[in-house]
Amino acid sequence: MNSDREMRMTNKPAPTDVPVHELIAGRWSPRAYSSEPVSREQLRSVLEAARWAPSSYNLQPWRFVVFDRSTDEVSFKRAFDTLVPFNQGWNANAPVLICVTARTLTPKGEINRCAPYDAGAAALSLVLQAHALGLAAHQMSGFDVNAFRKAFAVPDDTEVIAMISIAHYGDVDKLDPVLREREKAARVRVPLGDIAFAGAWNKAF
Repeated sequence: MNSDREMRMTNKPAPTDVPVHELIAGRWSPRAYSSEPVSREQLRSVLEAARWAPSSYNLQPWRFVVFDRSTDEVSFKRAFDTLVPFNQGWNANAPVLICVTARTLTPKGEINRCAPYDAGAAALSLVLQAHALGLAAHQMSGFDVNAFRKAFAVPDDTEVIAMISIAHYGDVDKLDPVLREREKAARVRVPLGDIAFAGAWNKAF
């Protein structure tokens, strides 16, 4: 049974200026993980959510490489070893890693400039579904892309983009002090006027 403190850290809603859907406001990037396995049903659910993401011309360029520690520890360890040391530290308990990749060419052999954008949409669908299931998910750029590509023979026409760890929430007090403070810190974003323009470049919405 989770303690009250652990339960509080599963819920860290964004302090939005206007209301947004709970699924969006509630999604965040925790680092306190439990080593409890993620079920196959849950993995299928998050991947199915990603499968139904939108994409340019419906090309669906995303490809996900799933590493489940409970079913294939050898492959999981090979993927884990590509994480930068900092990310290895807080992912020590993570039961699942998912690498996000995108096929960069269309069926005609032309460059699909939307491929990374579309893969990002699929990845967001994946992490939102993880949040809906009560799971923790954290997206990372901190891993050795070339080492991953070599370790898993990723084709040249496929861009290796990000790694996502998925887990059940763990005890925040077991993190080191610096990460513990990050976990408890308020969530922040730049003002809306800095990212949304009205009718002209740099004219705040």
